[in-house]
Amino acid sequence: MTLPKSVSSALRFTCLSAFVLTFAVSGCSQDASEFEWILVWEDEFEGPAGQSPDPEKWNFDIGTGWGNNQLEYDTDSPDNVSLDGEGNLAIVAREEEFLGSQYTSGRITTKGLFEKTRGRFEARIKLPVGQGIWPAFWLLGSNIDTVGWPECGEIDIMEYLGHEPRKVHGSIHGPGYSGGNPVTSSYVLNDPG
Repeated sequence: MTLPKSVSSALRFTCLSAFVLTFAVSGCSQDASEFEWILVWEDEFEGPAGQSPDPEKWNFDIGTGWGNNQLEYDTDSPDNVSLDGEGNLAIVAREEEFLGSQYTSGRITTKGLFEKTRGRFEARIKLPVGQGIWPAFWLLGSNIDTVGWPECGEIDIMEYLGHEPRKVHGSIHGPGYSGGNPVTSSYVLNDPG
């Protein structure tokens, strides 16, 4: 996967305004329309442009590899991950040599800071377009450090491949159905034009 020079500096994966996390307090036997949702976690990404995300809510996952053949090195640099001053978080891929990688970008998690077994997870995300782009919004089992992947489980709420505009994928990974063999489905968003 390669990223054209003409696109790399302009790519922005922006989590717009609220990353809202809620959960249902009603019993599982009730109809979903009867659930009463209670907000238990959110980040409105408020703060001045160039500021890093709130360290009480977010960790940086620094490094490369992650088992997906990515070309970028994920950093904690505000050049790659920072607030834009307008209530958005910008995660930016940059074409630049860094510790043996051709690109830098960012990857943030709530690992060790927040976890929920069930609930409703929401995010508003502006997705970039371009070969080699692979933004995602996903959940990973908190026991990954003890049991590894895929035993910890993974729910890909949304994965997007930049060369497939408007198509998003949702997948579940676990023992026996991981990597290239997840339980998965795709959805094509309507053309806004």
